[in-house]
Amino acid sequence: MIGMMDLTDFGKMLLMLGGLIVLLGLILVLMGRVPFLGRLPGDITYRRGNFSCYAPIVTCLLLSLLLTILLNLIIRLLGK
Repeated sequence: MIGMMDLTDFGKMLLMLGGLIVLLGLILVLMGRVPFLGRLPGDITYRRGNFSCYAPIVTCLLLSLLLTILLNLIIRLLGK
């Protein structure tokens, strides 16, 4: 049987998940407006006839580094 406290925690979790999805959507919309993102040296583009393949290797590495630093800072600030 689910108690009232469990539903409150579940509701908070759903609100946080919804906020995270909204934030992710906003980031994805705004990323298209950054001029250099996706066109860095090391991003691979292959075109042959009607076929094209794009691998943003350096862009993914850069975003991974920035998000790692940001999340570590947030965790450290919330942990203290």
